[in-house]
Amino acid sequence: MSSYIDVVHPDRHAPYLDIPNDVVEYLHYLDFVKMRSPRTINAYYLDLRGFFRFMMAMQWSRVPRDTPLEEINLKDISTEDIKKITKRDIFSYLDYVRSTDANGGKARARKLSALKGFFSYLVTQVNKLQENPTEGISLGSPKKALPKYLTAAESIDLLKNIQSDFYERDFCMITLFLNCGMRLTELVTINMGDFKQDTIRITGKGNKERLVYLNDACLEALDHYKKARAALPNLPADERALFVSKRTGKRLTARRVEQIVARCLQSAGLSGRGFSPHKLRHTAATLMYQGGVDMLALKEILGHESVSTTQIYTHINQERLRAAVKASPLADQGYIAESKPSQQDSGEED
Repeated sequence: MSSYIDVVHPDRHAPYLDIPNDVVEYLHYLDFVKMRSPRTINAYYLDLRGFFRFMMAMQWSRVPRDTPLEEINLKDISTEDIKKITKRDIFSYLDYVRSTDANGGKARARKLSALKGFFSYLVTQVNKLQENPTEGISLGSPKKALPKYLTAAESIDLLKNIQSDFYERDFCMITLFLNCGMRLTELVTINMGDFKQDTIRITGKGNKERLVYLNDACLEALDHYKKARAALPNLPADERALFVSKRTGKRLTARRVEQIVARCLQSAGLSGRGFSPHKLRHTAATLMYQGGVDMLALKEILGHESVSTTQIYTHINQERLRAAVKASPLADQGYIAESKPSQQDSGEED
């Protein structure tokens, strides 16, 4: 996610200085009327900015195609310019994204959704356009990839092989990731006052709060870390953040936590396999589901809006069953026609 959103203050954002005025008004509409979360609005901002950069360089040829993206001025794009955008332009952009964006179908679907929302707003809410160039365009449902996760044994290896100059903190972070299934942004925004007995109050997407219960492993890790945190010589008296830098005493950034997780994975021999803090969230959810946690309870723990989002973890179990069948030593013993006995040889009839 762009640094446009301050992870410590997710309800704040800088002024929109590099996008057309119509897009600025649309983002304010999403904020004040539709009450979308700041991170959702930021995603729309990035996608729409990318589209208009494409229009300036590739379709309108107002700047050379090799112009660095950050140097393309979008503020002069008027409503009259936007009125000239056609369905063909949308198709060209989606084709461009397909050839340049490593995120593939999922990224294209998200970018198309941003465009659909923006043009629908111009047509139906503010009557600036008569026709919506995205109408009728569909990419179909992108194939959902099964989430990557660590096995229980790999998770234990990770916890046993943490090497750090602030062991208590890093062990505690990994423990919370693996046991509570929280998001990276949720972990770095935890404050000291968010705990009550065996629960933690987590602020998730859309600033929605939920209570997550802590098991004995979490409580023990937190106890050791809080003692080590209190002993830091440079901890500011007013610092509310739970996870802080050993050097400065300030709240850890999301990027720093990513680096710490990567280092811990490497020391456990688990690097290079695409694991990340978000994959640790998948690991927690998968292990809970495999341990018998029902889907509705898992939905609440993870902070999902709908149980349909949580149901992806049922597919993991199906894949494990499929893999188990394929692992049979007889799995590669196919039909061998020449060894089929004749009826005369068998002496029996069906």
